[in-house]
Amino acid sequence: MYAVVDVETTGLRTSWHDRVVEVAVVHLDQDGHVMDEWCSLVNPHRDLGPQQVHGITAREARRAPAFSDLAGELTSRLAGRVLVAHNLTFDAMFLAAEYQRIGVVAPVRADAGLCTMQLAAHFLPTASRSLHDCRRAAGMPTHRAHSALHDARAAADLLAYYLLAAGSPPSWAATVARAATTPWPELPPSGAVPVQRTSAEHRQEHFLARLIDRLPRQREPRADAYMDLLDRALLDRHISATEADALVETAETLGLARADVAHLHEQYLAQLAWVALSDNVLTESERQDLNDVALLLGLPARSAAQALEVAEAWSAQRGGAPERQRWQLQPGDLVVFTGTMSPPREEWQAEAAAAGLDVGNNVTKKTKLLVAADPDSMSGKAEKARRYGIPIVHPTAFQQMLNIV
Repeated sequence: MYAVVDVETTGLRTSWHDRVVEVAVVHLDQDGHVMDEWCSLVNPHRDLGPQQVHGITAREARRAPAFSDLAGELTSRLAGRVLVAHNLTFDAMFLAAEYQRIGVVAPVRADAGLCTMQLAAHFLPTASRSLHDCRRAAGMPTHRAHSALHDARAAADLLAYYLLAAGSPPSWAATVARAATTPWPELPPSGAVPVQRTSAEHRQEHFLARLIDRLPRQREPRADAYMDLLDRALLDRHISATEADALVETAETLGLARADVAHLHEQYLAQLAWVALSDNVLTESERQDLNDVALLLGLPARSAAQALEVAEAWSAQRGGAPERQRWQLQPGDLVVFTGTMSPPREEWQAEAAAAGLDVGNNVTKKTKLLVAADPDSMSGKAEKARRYGIPIVHPTAFQQMLNIV
């Protein structure tokens, strides 16, 4: 009877190439009872926009199906039902645009459905436009905003409230009848598996667990390519999902077993410890940094202390540790920014310029660093940076780098 929908998007305007990043559908019967619900993240193949609003990370969205893969399943859930949303104009505009991008004309229009925001004028005259305030006026509890499924459920509650107040048949009975006979394009489901948001408590397995657990080599593997990639991944003291994938792929290409990589991680940590001890002073921040890196590399709790012992032994030897050239920004280096940032991107660009860095608008092979609101960003700039092997860091890490330019 009713399909209550909600979408989360990368922005507010389809004309600016904003895309759907999450879509949810809640089915209600004629009396307002929930019959079914469905939700999935959507890979927009672009930057995710204001992530502080919708809370979706690129780590999650990059593994979600594209809209084209979800269109068949979504169509089956909308066809023959009245489309309902809180601010239907917005949701219908984005759904119609997504269908158009895959060459499909779908009967998704605001004037062919029900808007719980507009209906509030009749049933909740004291409420403002927001979903939160409409629910409050109806005596309903607050809900988790800016999650497609929670917003769809919240709007479904409002529709059920309106149905009870409207009586039978409701004043929109003609809209229900038209929806039941409106033709939809035939789009068979692709079999794509919906991807849900991960809860805050969910922890993804460490990337080391994805490596083959076979016997280690009899000699230390020469893995400069792996160590170089590790250098770049740890610039911001964060290993993004994209970087973890690259590390696993590189290790497998080099034929490194899990034990080999664990050994390289121990060597890497010892080299960091050697650098920290080079001035004969170990600060608390340096000690914490070693602990943080050990955790990121999946090493045991005592690894930082053991790395310091190895570093002290290296220092006692002639020549010390085989230190690699440390990556760092230099005046005149070209940096590029991507994503919606706080403070705004313009402020970060001004700071970069004040530090003597060149700021570019597009990523080229001459770019030294890409600063991204989300290091797993799927923006065109981020994809190009990965192809060129250019490091991608969060603005917080970039701020630390500015202090040593």
